[in-house]
Amino acid sequence: MDTARWYREFGKCEARGESPTYERLAHAVAGDRRLIALLDGLPEPKRQPNLLFGAVRHLGGPVDDPAAFRRWTAEHWAEVAATVRARRTQTNEAARCAVLLPLLARLPQPLALLEVGASAGLCLYPDAYRYRYRRCGAPDYVVGPAGSPVELACAVRGGGALPGRVPQVVWRAGLDLNPLDVTDADDLGWLTALVWPEQHERRARLAAAARIVRADPPLLRRGDLLTDLPALAAAAPPDATLVVFHSAVLAYVPADARARFVRTVTGLPGHWIANEAPGVLPGIAAAAPPDDTTRFLLCLDGVPVAWAGPHGQALHPLPKPAAGRL
Repeated sequence: MDTARWYREFGKCEARGESPTYERLAHAVAGDRRLIALLDGLPEPKRQPNLLFGAVRHLGGPVDDPAAFRRWTAEHWAEVAATVRARRTQTNEAARCAVLLPLLARLPQPLALLEVGASAGLCLYPDAYRYRYRRCGAPDYVVGPAGSPVELACAVRGGGALPGRVPQVVWRAGLDLNPLDVTDADDLGWLTALVWPEQHERRARLAAAARIVRADPPLLRRGDLLTDLPALAAAAPPDATLVVFHSAVLAYVPADARARFVRTVTGLPGHWIANEAPGVLPGIAAAAPPDDTTRFLLCLDGVPVAWAGPHGQALHPLPKPAAGRL
């Protein structure tokens, strides 16, 4: 992909309306031949805007002034390049639990949760957060521990039953190529740097969720979703319902490897929850009615059940949600 075009498209299509800071930076980078040449010296996956901007922020570089950003990044390129080579965009958004909860709550309890692409594992704690579901014209529906420092708001459109409880989780495990440890200041700093500058609420939520995880860390294993998933799944307690789930992960996996992953995960006992962009699993997405917004498709055991906001901010159950293997 042409790097300058990548940054222009990012500024125009992704950052606009979400982050004026990143919109300005993206267009500034796109027009800077020196920076584009430096970026082109990196492997293509390492040229992505989110990774560059997160790396500069993690290293303490300026992002408010595009001219200062361009100068600083060029002058500190050795440090920046080393950071982007060593790191990944591992956004760990606990709010995605709000769209996972209705499925998790209706599965046979207790649960053994295994997240693929877990990052620091913040989504492995759906039982620890409080949820506020909002339907137009109806009172808020609240569920979850009243004393939780994390409250997740989710706008619900259409029908579908809301969870009457949070799940009972007896085992939490995550698999990631580069798992992050929120007890490590550098890892937590990297997660924080990946939150876009204007997203103050997400930054506060990350800090609060990290405190919950630090108090009871999950089992996080470094490994590949194709080769290492079965062994980790086999470690789950046999008297709990295994649930393998993932959100915004498979887009980073080549198409042929996705097909192999689907064969692997469907061969495991228990249930499989996928929360991904519809183009990632096109065969499954073909069974879902079209949606009028850019959303993720939430699926249970390969059956579409809802459209969901990418960060858990909205849930639109499909008119006739299937129950999968329930």
